[in-house]
Amino acid sequence: MKHFIYLFIFSWTFFGFSQDLDHKLWSELLSKHVSESGEVNYKSFKKDSVKLRDYISYLSKNTPSDSATKNEKLAYWINLYNALTVDLIVRHYPIKSIKDIKNPWKQRLWKTANLSYNLDEIEHDILRKMNEPRIHFAIVCASISCPKLQNKAFKANTLDAQLTKATKAFLADNTKNEITKNQLKLSKIFKWFSKDFETNGTVIDFINLYTSPTISKDAKINYKDYNWNLNE
Repeated sequence: MKHFIYLFIFSWTFFGFSQDLDHKLWSELLSKHVSESGEVNYKSFKKDSVKLRDYISYLSKNTPSDSATKNEKLAYWINLYNALTVDLIVRHYPIKSIKDIKNPWKQRLWKTANLSYNLDEIEHDILRKMNEPRIHFAIVCASISCPKLQNKAFKANTLDAQLTKATKAFLADNTKNEITKNQLKLSKIFKWFSKDFETNGTVIDFINLYTSPTISKDAKINYKDYNWNLNE
């Protein structure tokens, strides 16, 4: 299958990182093509593919500097990850699942003059290393069992509230998680990335921060099947 590669050459002289990065175009695209409940209209998104790639190109010219805050970096990489995921789907649409694409998370989607990232590297080597487990409810894999794609961009100055809202919404969605005081049937996200949620306790301790009533520390945990069908 043909690989699509973005070639982004960075010029630090002309394109320094903005402390107030403008994600307006991404928000406009999301509000137009993503419902409140997270269904994505990839058919209509495809018609705006030029604008989508304009946004990706804009991000490529405004990469976070070392002096950027943690929230600025998180917002940048979350938005980039989601935009690249949508673009990957749009380029191959119509398809039934992201898994219909060969090695979707390994493709070299983003290449700079001296660095080349794929989706796996953005997630595992950048975002996960920032020690913010709520990213798992913000980044998407274009699938039904994934957290919903928010229909507006993440922004540094509202990031904490946005991540909390996304986490609570994901946990409250009975199609993703079934939670009672003594028994949990969780998304496999909590299994795949368990270490990320155990930094300050157990997975149950983490979930208790965002749900009520309080779950027993001895609650039995099982995991739901993961639906990789497209989130449309």
